[in-house]
Amino acid sequence: MTKTERPRTQWLGRWGFVLAATGSAVGLGNVWKFPYMTGEYGGAAFVLVYLVCILSVGVPVMMTEIALGRRGRGSPIDAIRRMANESGRSSAWSLLGWMAMLCGFMILCFYVVVAGWSFAYLWKMISGGLAGSSVDDMAAIFSANNANPWSLGAWSTLVAVTTMVIVGKGVQSGIEKSVSWMMPGMVIMLVIMIGYGAFSGGFGEALDFLFAFNAASFTSEGMLAAMGHAFFTLSLASGAILTYGSYLPRGASIGRTTLTVAVADTLVALMAGLAIFPVIFANGMEPGSGPGLIFMSLPLAFQAMPLGTLFGILFFVMLSMAALTSSISMVEATVSWLTDNKRLSRRAASWGAGIVLWVISTLAMLSFNVGADWTLLGKHFFDWLDFLTSRLMMPLGGLGMALLAGFVLKSESLREELGLSPLAHGLWLFMVRYVSPLAILLIFVDALGWLEIDFAAQWPWLVLVLAVVTLAGELARPGLKRAFCP
Repeated sequence: MTKTERPRTQWLGRWGFVLAATGSAVGLGNVWKFPYMTGEYGGAAFVLVYLVCILSVGVPVMMTEIALGRRGRGSPIDAIRRMANESGRSSAWSLLGWMAMLCGFMILCFYVVVAGWSFAYLWKMISGGLAGSSVDDMAAIFSANNANPWSLGAWSTLVAVTTMVIVGKGVQSGIEKSVSWMMPGMVIMLVIMIGYGAFSGGFGEALDFLFAFNAASFTSEGMLAAMGHAFFTLSLASGAILTYGSYLPRGASIGRTTLTVAVADTLVALMAGLAIFPVIFANGMEPGSGPGLIFMSLPLAFQAMPLGTLFGILFFVMLSMAALTSSISMVEATVSWLTDNKRLSRRAASWGAGIVLWVISTLAMLSFNVGADWTLLGKHFFDWLDFLTSRLMMPLGGLGMALLAGFVLKSESLREELGLSPLAHGLWLFMVRYVSPLAILLIFVDALGWLEIDFAAQWPWLVLVLAVVTLAGELARPGLKRAFCP
């Protein structure tokens, strides 16, 4: 056993990690956001660019996080500190781990509120509480659901408690056992809904919406959307993947495992589109985005279709499972750190984190009702949690991970951990040193509203910038290492 390894529970097999990581990636946003963006930004043209972004941004950073986790065998904080010490670098790099762990926990604090909507709507679908004849009626039901702090708080609490019960049971008995039926169950329900959609009368329109190659609809905005979603969809820089990677068995191929997760995430998102949009088009509705589609338009469509209640229940069960698999991953980094460093049992660490989660998520929940007037710089507490994590912490964390792996750590350690061929390792190193950081910077400045670039007209300049940055980086790398990595 090497200095960087510690006795640590591992997934029973490679597929345990694949299912858990895919479950982390496939959340509520993926069910509606990726299919909608695909149709909005050019169908197959968007999917093609998205896949390029996945390979150039998402996969290299995800491979990095998994390698750091497995080599360091600990929470994001401990794993990065051990890797830095192994390379003779400052332990201060563990601040990246602190930011990742905090980011994941902060996301969960508002995510349980959103996840509570799916549980609430599952109950409404079962109990007949979604009776309405128009989108306005459904909007009123949605508003009433959020306006009641007791009801909304109860559903958010249910999500938090269920998450902690699963996480408290451990990696194998809790997380792996749960995702081993949640993810296949989700796919089976999607297949059933796709099968129905194929005979609903709206399947052809859905195929055109999602897969027609419409280059004219693909804009610079679409390219940035593809790039941003490729980064965020894989749960990068939130501590989840790095912690899950720390449980990965030594013999599992990081490259193949990462590609499997990326492909599975994309396929499930497209399957969600093929399940949702036929129902929307068959009922003469316009595809919308966000809560307007999932919580207003779809329930109305289910009422108008044969066996609509059954399919509505199936859909919201699937949505609830997607919410749970994501929420489980977001808290795992915190629980892992508490068990490793505070000598707490896993159950005690889970419930300790759960109490803090409940308090903060309650404040986020109140942003929709009694705390609607509590704002700071025009944002509610819920909005601030979303803004700080998605706009600042995740892009900065991803950039830090890429630079850490590309320029700071000893290349021999990561080469040994990744186990790639010389050509594949060289490609990964180029991506993680130059392509991924440049792309993440573009995502970051775009998220802050600072970027106005016409990619269609100016892509040659971006290629030139990448070439100059690569050359300058290679020339300056020895000096930078001496200056910043004593």
